[in-house]
Amino acid sequence: MESLISLVNRIQRACTALGDYGDESALPTLWDSLPSIAVVGGQSSGKSSVLESVVGKDFLPRGSGIVTRRPLVLQLHRIDEGREYAEFLHLPRKKFTDFGLVRKEIQDETDRETGRSKQVSSVPIHLSIYSPNVVNLTLIDLPGLTKVAVEGQPDSIVADIENMVRSYIEKPNCIILAISPANQDLATSDAIKIAREVDPKGERTFGVLTKIDLMDKGTDAVDILEGKSYRLQFPWFGVVNRSQADINKNVDMIAARRREREYFASSPDYKHLAHRMGSEYLGKMLSKHLESVIKSRIPGIQSLVSKTIAELEAELTRLGKPVASDAGGKLYMIMEICRGFDQIYKEHLDGVRPGGDKIYNVFDNQLPAALKRLQFDKQLSMENVKKLITEADGYQPHLIAPEQGYRRLIESSLVSIRGPAEASVDAVHGILKELVSKAIRETVELRQYPGLRVEVGNAAIESLERMREESRKATLKLVDMECSYLTVDFFRKLPQDVEKGGNPTHSIFDRYNDSYLRRIGTNVLAYVNMVCSSLRNSIPKSIVYCQVREAKRSLLDHFFTEIGKKEVKELSNLLNEDPAIMERRVALSKRLELYRNAQTEIDSVAWSK
Repeated sequence: MESLISLVNRIQRACTALGDYGDESALPTLWDSLPSIAVVGGQSSGKSSVLESVVGKDFLPRGSGIVTRRPLVLQLHRIDEGREYAEFLHLPRKKFTDFGLVRKEIQDETDRETGRSKQVSSVPIHLSIYSPNVVNLTLIDLPGLTKVAVEGQPDSIVADIENMVRSYIEKPNCIILAISPANQDLATSDAIKIAREVDPKGERTFGVLTKIDLMDKGTDAVDILEGKSYRLQFPWFGVVNRSQADINKNVDMIAARRREREYFASSPDYKHLAHRMGSEYLGKMLSKHLESVIKSRIPGIQSLVSKTIAELEAELTRLGKPVASDAGGKLYMIMEICRGFDQIYKEHLDGVRPGGDKIYNVFDNQLPAALKRLQFDKQLSMENVKKLITEADGYQPHLIAPEQGYRRLIESSLVSIRGPAEASVDAVHGILKELVSKAIRETVELRQYPGLRVEVGNAAIESLERMREESRKATLKLVDMECSYLTVDFFRKLPQDVEKGGNPTHSIFDRYNDSYLRRIGTNVLAYVNMVCSSLRNSIPKSIVYCQVREAKRSLLDHFFTEIGKKEVKELSNLLNEDPAIMERRVALSKRLELYRNAQTEIDSVAWSK
C-alpha cells in the first residue's frame, strides 16, 4: 500500500511542475481527483506544532501574524536507515540535512512568489522529507484562518485565506484535518466551523485537539475526544505539543513525543484514551486512512486519466501543430498545409466529398437546356432565309444551289451557340470557386492561420481565373471551328436541286418560290441541330480539360513558386495565429504531459500489484 501514497506524491509533484494547482481554469485538473489531507486551523491553534510532531522535526517558519502564506504540500517518505534529509520540488537534486535551512527556504520561496508584502498565494510549495521516524503520508498545510488583517496586509486577506482554504477542502477527495485548541470553546473553532460548512456530516473530517495540557484546572476535553460534544465519523485525536519554552530550548522532537505519550498515559482524565492519543498515533491513522482512500479511488482516477488524455489529444489536433522557428520549417509547414488543402479540393472534384457533382449538372442539364432555348426557327424564318439568300447571291443568282446563302444562314445560327458555351464555362468556374471556399473551411490547419488562409484563397481564385480564360478561348474556338468549315458530307446526302429554283423574269427579291426557301431553311436547321449535338459533347470536354483537370493538377503551382522566394519574416506573417490559440496549445501540451505521466505512474503500480 505504501506505493499508493508514493504514487499520489509523484503525481502531485508533476501537477505542480506543470501548472496544475487545482484552481479554477479552462483546463482539466488532475490535482482535484487525487486524495489528499488538508490541515486547517486558525492562527495560534497549534497547527504548525502538530505537523512538526508528526514529522519529528522542527522545520516550519514561526512568528506572529500569518506565517504560512502559501500551501505547503508536505510529503513524508519512510526510509529504513540513513540520515534524514529534505528536498524541494523547485530545487531538484539539492538535499537539505539542516532543517533550519528548510525553514529558511520555505520563507524565501514564499517571498519569491508573493514578495514581502504579506500577501497569500495559492501556488503550492512541495517539500519531501525522508526519515526513518515518519510514516508514508502527504499533508497539505494551508494558511491559518484569521479574523482581522494586520498592518501590511490588504483588507481582503481574511476572505482571501478563507476562499483558498475552502477551495481545497470543498473537493470531495480532500480529507480535512481540523485543528482546534482545547483551551478555547469548540463552538468558536475556525477549523470546525469551515469544515462543517463543506462536510456537514463529518464524513471526511478528522478532529485534532491541541493544547490539552494548557486547559484550566478542573476542566478536561474528554467529552470532545469521546465524540460526545461534537460527533464526527472518525474518532477525535488529542495531542500535546512542545511549549514555547521547549521550542526556545530546542527540545528534541523525539523527546517531545515521548513526553506526550507519558502525559496521556499518566493523566487520570485521558489514560483510558491513551492508546489512540498523540501525534505518532495521529500520523499512523492518517497514513492508513489515506492508503485506503487512494486504493478506492484508483479505478476512477485511471478512467478519468484515459478519458482526459483522449480529450486533450483531440483538442490539440483541432488546434494544429505549433509553428516552426526556422525558415525551412516554416516553408515545409506551409507546403504541408497547402497539400492538405489541395487534397481536400481534389476529393470534392472526385466525389469523395460533395460538390463535384454540380459540374456534371452543368453539362447534363444546364448546357442542353440553354441550347434548346436558342431560337433557330426565328433565325430561319422564310423572310430571313429569303433575305440572306438573295443578299448572298448579289447581282448574279446562284446556278445550282445557293452555297453562300447556306453559309451565311449557318454561320448566323451557329454564332448564337457562343452564349451557352460561355455560360457553361462561367458556371463551372463558379462551382470551382465555391469548392475552394469549402476546401479552405475544411482544412483544419488553415483555420489557425488567417494570413495563410487568405493567401491560399486568393492564389486559388487567381489560378481559376486564368483557367477560365483559357477554357473560354478553347471552347469558343470549338464554335468558331464549326462556323469556319462546314461538314460537306451532310450536304452531299441531301436531295440535289437541279433547277435554278426561280423565275428570271421576276425581281431579285422574288425569284424563289416558298417551297424552295422552306427546304433551304429545313436543311440549315438540320445541320445546325447536328452541330449542336456535337458541341453538346465537345464543350464539356473542353471545359473539363482546361478547367477541372487543370484545377486538380496545378491549382497552387504558381503559389508554390512564389512562396519559395519569400523571406523568413514574410513566411512568419503567413503563419501568424491568434495568440490565445498559441497559449492554449502550450497549456494543453503541458496538461497532456501531466496526464500521460500520471497514466504511466498508475500503470506501473497496477502492474507491480
